[in-house]
Amino acid sequence: MEFSSKLIEKAVNEMAQLPGIGKRTALRLVLHILKQPKEQAAFLAQALVTMREEIKYCNSCHNISDSEVCEICANPGRNHQIICVVEDIRDVMAIENTGQFRGIYHVLGGKISPIDGVGPSQLTISKLVEKVKLGQVKEIIFALSSTMEGDTTNFYIYKQIADLPIVVSTIARGIAVGDELEYADEVTLGRSILQRVPFEKSLKNN
Repeated sequence: MEFSSKLIEKAVNEMAQLPGIGKRTALRLVLHILKQPKEQAAFLAQALVTMREEIKYCNSCHNISDSEVCEICANPGRNHQIICVVEDIRDVMAIENTGQFRGIYHVLGGKISPIDGVGPSQLTISKLVEKVKLGQVKEIIFALSSTMEGDTTNFYIYKQIADLPIVVSTIARGIAVGDELEYADEVTLGRSILQRVPFEKSLKNN
């Protein structure tokens, strides 16, 4: 792709580094920004810089937050005895959009995947186990994607807390095997949360 401006070329190259954005889409976005008032471009640039510099991760659940503790964990109206375990922040957003879950979350930051060099120590599993051992949690809901890595992660965590007096469940398989949670429609995902099953039962079905 030839550019008549090095400034445009640089902007396009930076934009194209975003996931799902190719050079043509990046060019279209850059040209759109170029047509906007300078103030609008400045607002966008400042919003991105401020987000990158000031965003925090919740000390309790590791969700993104503007403060040390996220709004979900700080909400006294949530059931803090039920923890929904998810892979990343996008899954929290997907489940929240269903309006069907009133507990709190624990964001692992990924899934166990030896082929990708991701082991349990690189996730927040130990902090989840520590939280459960405090004795204030009554149920853990596994809401990881129905993939081999997701199932491996579920089983690893289950083995860490199997001897503790706690209910361990998993979302119902309304989510197709191999599907990522964030792409499930809200109705299906909401029903999967409400119709969750004991984790031991899911092991027998596999």
